[in-house]
Amino acid sequence: MRTTLKRGIGRGAGLNGNGHASLPPGVITPMARYRQPPPPRSGLAARFGKFIGWVIVLLLMLGGGALGGSYLAGHDFVNGLAPRGLLKKAAEKGVDYVAPGKPAVALIIGSDRRYISHGDPGRSDTLMLIRTDPETKMVSMLSFPRDLNVEIHCPGHGTFVAKINAAYSTCGPVGSLETIKALTGVPINYLISVNFIGFVDIVNKLGGVYIDVDRRYFNNHTGPLGYAAINLEPGYQLLNGRDALSFVRYRHTDSDLFRVARQQMFVRAAKDQLRRISTTDYLGIAGAIKRNVQVARSGGRGVDLTTLKNYAFFFHNLPGGHFLQVRIQGIEGGNDLTAPQSDINDAVNRFMHPDVTAAAKANAAALNEKYHAKITGINPKSIFITVLNGNGVTGAAAVAGTQLHARNYQILQPPSSLQADSPDGWNHRRTRIFYDASQPRAKASAKQVAKLFSSASVGPLTPRFSPYANGATLVVVVGKSYQGQLIGPSATASTPLPRHQPPHTIRYPGASLSLMRSIRHRVPFRVEYPTVIDRSSRIDPEPPNPRVYTLLGHRAIRLVFTTGVPGQYWGVEETNWNNAPALAEKNFHRTFGGRKFIFYYSGANLHMVVLREFGATYWVVNTLDDALSNETMIAIARGLRPLS
Repeated sequence: MRTTLKRGIGRGAGLNGNGHASLPPGVITPMARYRQPPPPRSGLAARFGKFIGWVIVLLLMLGGGALGGSYLAGHDFVNGLAPRGLLKKAAEKGVDYVAPGKPAVALIIGSDRRYISHGDPGRSDTLMLIRTDPETKMVSMLSFPRDLNVEIHCPGHGTFVAKINAAYSTCGPVGSLETIKALTGVPINYLISVNFIGFVDIVNKLGGVYIDVDRRYFNNHTGPLGYAAINLEPGYQLLNGRDALSFVRYRHTDSDLFRVARQQMFVRAAKDQLRRISTTDYLGIAGAIKRNVQVARSGGRGVDLTTLKNYAFFFHNLPGGHFLQVRIQGIEGGNDLTAPQSDINDAVNRFMHPDVTAAAKANAAALNEKYHAKITGINPKSIFITVLNGNGVTGAAAVAGTQLHARNYQILQPPSSLQADSPDGWNHRRTRIFYDASQPRAKASAKQVAKLFSSASVGPLTPRFSPYANGATLVVVVGKSYQGQLIGPSATASTPLPRHQPPHTIRYPGASLSLMRSIRHRVPFRVEYPTVIDRSSRIDPEPPNPRVYTLLGHRAIRLVFTTGVPGQYWGVEETNWNNAPALAEKNFHRTFGGRKFIFYYSGANLHMVVLREFGATYWVVNTLDDALSNETMIAIARGLRPLS
């Protein structure tokens, strides 16, 4: 048998392995925590209520739940979430098992009613994948527009091309599950059904959700042939259940692409709102969730209490900047959307392998600074590894070696007299990592590398494998658990370093100067206006613009601009509510000319820049799809000037 580790990947040599995974492609926004006002010292009830709240977050985001007031109530709640009927049948064979503590993917199906076997099954307005990774402490979301044309897979039916929501209307949850799996190649570990009619009740029990409404939304042409009624004015505000549902489902004057963005915005906002409700409110929320949500895992079973708790604490301890919203690029069309499979594969790859460094790289490019990668643990450049094939898959060792090299690990070859195959055969179920105990920090190096594999054991180098090391610190024997991808992003290859681009702006103080002057007397803080705007933009003619309103007892202003593209609106929010929930999730800050600017990223996209001065905050907010470049956003924010 010829070696499966290509020559030339060793020390000082270039890469020339085949570099291809043996499977289809493996196929974000920062989070921070705030409290307003500062809470009193937590007692037992408060700590338990806090836990309940984070379990509710899980359900809203991943399909978890909330506990009642006792252990038995918790089990009763979990039993209430158990899958039934066709959801249970869909999960029995179509949902894959995931081991505790490993990355997991949930498919959330949002419909306007529960699926029934006869009659109108309802509509699946939402199809969203959410992935949690305890190793990298990352959460990523990927949504699929309901109007996206794909190949529909329904058991008992031949495949056909239609809008993706046809999978649900044709054969219920099993259709959505099998269609998403065929489209993405992603194994699904949890299947969650959310009834949107109950969505209103859940949001109301939360006390509403604070949403940044990007522009004026109005429609009163309802009825069988019309759209849902909606009447929202622009600005950051508290939405009740019915208004929140209208907002996330709206697509009257834009498209499903923007509806997807609104849905993902809501998920993050709902998570924030849980920090603001009292412990006594959790039971009511739990009841609303139990009535309208089902959660299934492998074998058609429900989620157990221990799993629920583990996910709840995972979300509770999620670091800031570890929440990624992934969008499918290259989508074209209006009511019928299409996207090249290559763009879908790219989105899936970013979803499955989110890069926690994406915001830092993008921020450095936007500011025309050099990006300095942070190295945690042992520097990979100091760790030398020999990779052997222990699973019999042709090229597996070469692929693993290439991927380790992309993460800056130094790849060596066995001595020329030995092939890069495990000396004890190809029946290794798990990847095994042997370390040379005579070398410094070898065991720690092995544990660090083990985190890159979905299932790996660590042990000292044995006499049988020692001849293959060739001086390496580690010998990695690739097992059957290796599916062609390492866990986590490559520090050098997952997200290429972006380049600085000139801002797409024009100096135009007159665009809004007179408008802002006309309302300055209506707020108690100093009003500012943009002297620099996006070159393609103009003031949105839809009144009220600017809007002046009250926000939780504070005064606020929203100025709205349109780029001319349907659905693309950006704006400037000004308020003296300086502890608004939206301000908690900051990434970076810079001071220019003595003025402090705070940057809020969604993955590599700068979604908001906030200026703090004169006892107020001034927000420059990007479009729903983050159409304005990072450089443009910074230039607009730096161009804000107080009225004289």
